[in-house]
Amino acid sequence: MKVRKCSTPEEIKKRKKAVIFCLSPDKKCIIVEEGKEILVGDVGVTVTDPFKHFVQMLPEKDCRYALYDASFETKESKKEELMFFLWAPEQAPLKSKMIYASSKDAIKKKFQGIKHECQANGPEDLNRACIAEKLGGSLVVAFEGSPV
Repeated sequence: MKVRKCSTPEEIKKRKKAVIFCLSPDKKCIIVEEGKEILVGDVGVTVTDPFKHFVQMLPEKDCRYALYDASFETKESKKEELMFFLWAPEQAPLKSKMIYASSKDAIKKKFQGIKHECQANGPEDLNRACIAEKLGGSLVVAFEGSPV
């Protein structure tokens, strides 16, 4: 997922833009949720708005972890930074919220390069303005190609 300077165009297309993780059925492991990822090569082809698509992939009534490779612009430059999300919607079962909250640090330690962390309790926490605030506040002028 992390940006590499020497990647070929083919390698870049296979790089992941977003990945959603869930607990295994026995609740003992954290796994990549099947079919819940966005590849950089999909953006502009099958996915027009990667962040909107990412938010729509999150379940309405259960918790998840997610990594998102955010592209944004400040007044000075363009940047890409890795964001970690804990998705814990209000309708999720209390037991699920507790398991996800208690194992959050364990999964975060497995990933290097996480620059920002965000806990979202509903879709209102995942709008462009909230994300821009996390990425740099008033310095951010565009997120995923759209003005903030």
